[in-house]
Amino acid sequence: MKYTRIVNMNMMTQDQSIEVLDPKAFRRALGNFATGVTIMTAQNAEGERVGVTANSFNSVSLDPALILWSIDKNSSSFKVFEQATHFSVNVLSGNQIDLSNKFARRSEDKFAGTDFDHGEGQCILLKQCAANFECEKFNIVEGGDHWIIIGRVVRFYDHGRSPLLYHQGAYSSVLPHPSLDRKEIAAGEGDGFPGRLYHNMYYLLTQAVRAYQANYHPKQLASGFRTSEARLLLVLESKTATSKCELQREVAMPVVEIEQATEILAQKGLLFDTGECYELTEQGIEAAQMLYRIAENHQQEIFEKYSTDERELFKSMLKDLIGI
Repeated sequence: MKYTRIVNMNMMTQDQSIEVLDPKAFRRALGNFATGVTIMTAQNAEGERVGVTANSFNSVSLDPALILWSIDKNSSSFKVFEQATHFSVNVLSGNQIDLSNKFARRSEDKFAGTDFDHGEGQCILLKQCAANFECEKFNIVEGGDHWIIIGRVVRFYDHGRSPLLYHQGAYSSVLPHPSLDRKEIAAGEGDGFPGRLYHNMYYLLTQAVRAYQANYHPKQLASGFRTSEARLLLVLESKTATSKCELQREVAMPVVEIEQATEILAQKGLLFDTGECYELTEQGIEAAQMLYRIAENHQQEIFEKYSTDERELFKSMLKDLIGI
């Protein structure tokens, strides 16, 4: 471990010393602890709004429901957090890297062009996050060169999106650990599929889809898009639907889910309504292409042990079943 030894003659005897850690090495070591990424927001009585990107968020207590985070004492935003009666913890989803970067930089109005609602005590709730917590200011404690702000959670929203992570100075995403990727085969002799049931094509197809999705869905969700949103992006990028009626058939989702997903994607600037159907923006096309790369990489991984001819035959059989 790197450190520097210093002696403060005003506070110590000749035989005493303090070991001071190397700040850079200390920061790198802390970087091994992967954290979620949040944006803390608040508004004071005068209407001044502040928002800062932070990964120091943590839970403190369940009863009462307390959380904490810390802010640099030199931060110009601290004054508003100190004055406000409430603040919000906005846990970012996997596709909100741009928002994280925006609130990490100094700017006159970080909220310009950002979608948000107001909560308790005029706290600011950012949209499309993995989760939001409305907090009443509970206490502020001094902690070295930071202020530790403790909040009592008065309301929260769990949106079920995969969170954005931060590890070793870089953004990351959550995926199941490889050790959890175990195929459980029914007990039996021979090929492990005894009995009449395991010769039933319908059963085999549905089980195959479940097994394929079990490993694919987490990878897709790590992008920050819900399944309905991802499916819409992929279908619209492929241009297989030229009307809203055809779109519903292609995505195979209820109208209400399509309406909710398109509203969210439109708010993010990924698509727009042409009247007849929806069309992707340049940003939406980039998002769809990212999702296709995830899908293609997974497909390559799953079917790697099969020959090209076997894969083509399998796809041909599936297309025949679908009626393509």
